[in-house]
Amino acid sequence: MAELKLSESRDLTRIERIGAHSHIRGLGLDSSLEARDVSEGMVGQTHARKAAGVILQMIKEGKIAGRAILLAGQPGTGKTAIAMGMAKSLGLETPFAMLSGSELFSLEMSKTEALMQAFRKSIGVRIKEETEVIEGEVVEIQIDRPAVSGAASKTGKLTLKTTDMETVYDLGVKMIEALGKEKVQSGDVIAIDKASGKITKLGRSFSRSRDYDAMGPQTKFVQCPDGELQKRKEVVHCVTLHEIDVINSRTQGFLALFTGDTGEIRAEVREQIDTKVAEWREEGKAEIVPGVLFIDEVHMLDIECFSFLNRALENEMAPILVVATNRGITTIRGTNYKSAHGIPIDLLDRLLIISTQPYSADEIRKILDIRCQEEDVEMSEDAKQLLTKIGYETSLRYAIHLITASALNCQKRKGKVVEVQDITRVYSLFLDVRRSTQYLMEYQKEYMFNEASMVDGGEDDVDAMHD
Repeated sequence: MAELKLSESRDLTRIERIGAHSHIRGLGLDSSLEARDVSEGMVGQTHARKAAGVILQMIKEGKIAGRAILLAGQPGTGKTAIAMGMAKSLGLETPFAMLSGSELFSLEMSKTEALMQAFRKSIGVRIKEETEVIEGEVVEIQIDRPAVSGAASKTGKLTLKTTDMETVYDLGVKMIEALGKEKVQSGDVIAIDKASGKITKLGRSFSRSRDYDAMGPQTKFVQCPDGELQKRKEVVHCVTLHEIDVINSRTQGFLALFTGDTGEIRAEVREQIDTKVAEWREEGKAEIVPGVLFIDEVHMLDIECFSFLNRALENEMAPILVVATNRGITTIRGTNYKSAHGIPIDLLDRLLIISTQPYSADEIRKILDIRCQEEDVEMSEDAKQLLTKIGYETSLRYAIHLITASALNCQKRKGKVVEVQDITRVYSLFLDVRRSTQYLMEYQKEYMFNEASMVDGGEDDVDAMHD
């Protein structure tokens, strides 16, 4: 007799990519804007986080716009992490646009147009409008289906009630389809937009909470609405100025929002939109929400872009500009002049500068603990101590890269916990900057187009190049 084979059932889990800053949940500040040592994925940098928290509070209260903040510090000191923490703390209501300085030179549009689009993406418009809504608990749905299919269209009746009244509505074909699509049944509390006919399921009435012995975790119970069935409600839509620009710049412009092929938008279109938004503001129909534009690697911008930023920050509808750089005194791109951080003096004068400091060994250890948890890697205490030592002597980024590599090495030897031997193995396989530079100094004659001169005491040269 043939054996009955049962097909294997696998749990489908949502695959989430683990990024360099996927563990960041916020800035890790308490109610008095004091930075906690370890909170919301953030470790150390207490002064920088506190300063960012003050800026964040002012943004939330709408007290500043058209200001610029510079996050300056060495590589691997958490500048982008602070910007990501600000984005998470602001929430979904406040627009937050991210841009890398080098992106501007690879786009199919002018640099100033790309910057202007980034600025417009960072300015939100909260549009208010009043709509008539029918809101109540479904008492009964009656649908009359014709005996012969296709002979006549379906008709029906919908009975809705509030705590004060009850009404019967006649249903057409479209409303019957909408109710079926939303799986509306007796006992549900629904809202119907009179203008569009859109049905929103608010939840299930508390009075029907005992109808079934078991219900899914997504079942939400709400009170039966009171008062009139028909109500006037204020609906708020949040869009960015860039989205309004794209929709109005061409026919079927909303499709360009999905494809990303927005092209250059004419100045006349933007002027008309700004005028219209100003009218809505005067009438109380809309309000401007200044968001945040974060430009990483700001030293990659040239003198034209810096001049544009100077002018754009003076606009009354400018967002908060946050820029980050890891450069010291360097040449301003597009000129022969040198300046601090590679930014012209006139723009530097507008910036509030927040500096980040190198991490201590204890802070590196805490960051590695968070990353091990984020990457789902179990590591022994000795291995973590060795990894902390490597991170302190080389760089934090290098130590973080070794976590997953050592976990794979542990998996290969069929172990469950990453040990010192796994860290040592991957440390010997992958070089850090210092060891790679040392190797180049030793074997420079065998490389093509080498410009370094061979001198005695190569170790000093390596240290100088590393610094």
